[in-house]
Amino acid sequence: MSNIITLKRRIASVKSTKQITKAMELVSASKMRRAQDYALQSREYRDVAYSLLQRLGSIKEVDTHPLFQQRTVKNRLYIVITSNSGLAGAYNYNVMKLLSGSIAADKQAAVKSHVITIGKQAANFVRRLQGVDLMAVYPAFNDHPEANDVRPILNTLVDQYKNGHVDEVLLVYTMFKSNLVQQVQLLSLLPADTPGQPDRLDYKYKFTNFEPSVDVVIDNIATRLIEAQIWQSVLESLASEHSMRMLAMKNATDNANDLIDNLTLVFNTARQANITQELAEITGGAEALRD
Repeated sequence: MSNIITLKRRIASVKSTKQITKAMELVSASKMRRAQDYALQSREYRDVAYSLLQRLGSIKEVDTHPLFQQRTVKNRLYIVITSNSGLAGAYNYNVMKLLSGSIAADKQAAVKSHVITIGKQAANFVRRLQGVDLMAVYPAFNDHPEANDVRPILNTLVDQYKNGHVDEVLLVYTMFKSNLVQQVQLLSLLPADTPGQPDRLDYKYKFTNFEPSVDVVIDNIATRLIEAQIWQSVLESLASEHSMRMLAMKNATDNANDLIDNLTLVFNTARQANITQELAEITGGAEALRD
């Protein structure tokens, strides 16, 4: 009898968990559709910004600009985008796996690693790493981020690069490709003119006019174009997070259904065994009374 009571409690517990995972799946599906729309709408703008940065790198006057100067990398800054909470499948794990591999490569090359995290999951991970400077921690953005949300991060990385505190800035985020496919990316933000880009122009403009001045124009344009790349990475990461959480909760719901079916089968078998035993005891008692 105690076994039957235990099984009933387990079935009720799994059903309660199933309700939670199903609700989280529906919520994530709704958020994922909105986040996907935002990411797709601004992706073309990000591509144009990327192309403009390449064209700026082909202008001779930018060679001396602080954001385009290339230095020997002794200090590398990572901007890492994760979530505040878990239950998102391998979303956070994939980002931190790529980050840990890059930091390990930095240690072998005697490069000092600095990290700015967006999301508590990355912050908790980086705190456990030895020899890594956790410069700043920002909470994960909500489902409707604004430009002002990324501006403090933008100002920090630009100041760090201009002042020579870091020699390269990399962004680690998750690229949304489809509901089933998300890929972790390592994007170079600074120096703005990064060699080896596939669409990089191989020539220099001979004559270029800037108003009011080269520094003012290049500084403002380059900063805004870098901001566009960070902004798009945030949107891609949000779409990826909700998509992976939706799939994780769907798998959890399916597993709960399978577990409920198995426990119900065991419960029915145990109950039938008890009924059979009771019938046998009644029959045995009746035969004893006849004797």
